[in-house]
Amino acid sequence: MAQPSDFNLFDDETRECPFPYLQAIRREQPVYFMAELDAWYVSRYEDVRYVKKHPEIFSNDIFALGAQRGRARDIAEEYRTEHGWERVSTLQRTDPPVHTKYRKLINHAFTVKRVRTMTHYIETTVNDLLDQFIDAGACEFMHDFAIPLPCTVIADQLGVPRDKIWRLKEWSDAMLAPGGGFTDEAQALECGKLVVEAQRFFAEVMEARRADPRDDIISDLVHAEVIDEDGGPARHLTMNELQDLLDQLLTGGNETTTNAIGSALMLLLQRPGLAGRLRDEPKVLRNLIEESLRYETPVLYLWRVTTQDTELGGMQLPKGSSVALGYASANRDEAVFDDSETFDVERSKPGAHLAFGSGPHHCPGAALARQEMFSTFTILLNRLENIQLEDPNDRFEHVPSSFLRGLVQLKLTFDVRNRGHHLPGASAF
Repeated sequence: MAQPSDFNLFDDETRECPFPYLQAIRREQPVYFMAELDAWYVSRYEDVRYVKKHPEIFSNDIFALGAQRGRARDIAEEYRTEHGWERVSTLQRTDPPVHTKYRKLINHAFTVKRVRTMTHYIETTVNDLLDQFIDAGACEFMHDFAIPLPCTVIADQLGVPRDKIWRLKEWSDAMLAPGGGFTDEAQALECGKLVVEAQRFFAEVMEARRADPRDDIISDLVHAEVIDEDGGPARHLTMNELQDLLDQLLTGGNETTTNAIGSALMLLLQRPGLAGRLRDEPKVLRNLIEESLRYETPVLYLWRVTTQDTELGGMQLPKGSSVALGYASANRDEAVFDDSETFDVERSKPGAHLAFGSGPHHCPGAALARQEMFSTFTILLNRLENIQLEDPNDRFEHVPSSFLRGLVQLKLTFDVRNRGHHLPGASAF
């Protein structure tokens, strides 16, 4: 029987399929010191939820509290600090009440109510992207669809011209890559340069919106006011705060949705006959989306740091310990999900997964991501049929990263079922 010590998250074989490793951790030592991360890995569902409920013990403010960062991240951050705007913590790296202050600024942007009003717009965007390759009878799905869909949507919401979407993707990748464990020092420096390029672009946009507001998120943010303490004066956000918020909106608004769409289609392709059923049963399509998020969680883990000596899962964690919250492992926890290593669109309560986190740090873009996925498969399955891999022996290789899970490519062939736009007005909610 495999032991956790038999694996290393940075070995290619384990990185491509980390699930036997995560299963061994859950079975043998649910809170496991993962040497390759220099952190305690929390593998079980209830332990992950406990950590998220107790930010006073397991803080999200990892940089301020001295959690490990890695040389690649340090290089990228040093370049950013010297040549652009130094990182400050707003949403992702703060705890309540600081996190709450910033979260209020964007809560309205992607509520279920507002996303419902975006259904026609998202469906139109999906159809437009399909139009670009439908006559070819083939596509590289990640490049031709899974990347540009969420990039286009987030560009439109931010008020950025659509001709910038591929640059947005490069900037987003550069913001994330140094933390993934597969970036050398030269690559980290290039990432830092791209991040500063993004900052300068957004600084110009923000100054333009300050003088001439539009109906977009950047306009909302530059004119927003926050109060730092009860009874204190209201103030506008600093450029450092604005840059950090846009960093998180950009990466959160495209990377995870791209990965989730690609993974869901991969799982569908591996199950002949399922596509026909999904065309006719929207409820099953909703289950496909939730079950794919559980089974192929797009963000494998995120960080916390302990603020005091504590115990978790029978292990003693000293103050200042780095903690990796294993969402991908929690989503396959046998104590919560029956037959957890099996992909099952009939699973009861498929939305119980933690792919979007939980509690105060629940992903603010979760509703938007679900609608983008639902519109994608509703329209894709209406307009295309006989969708197959170009290479039946495709190994479904993933982008090198220890904490993100997304396909490098997905080359497909297909037949055309419907050349016209399909606009059913189908809400995911």
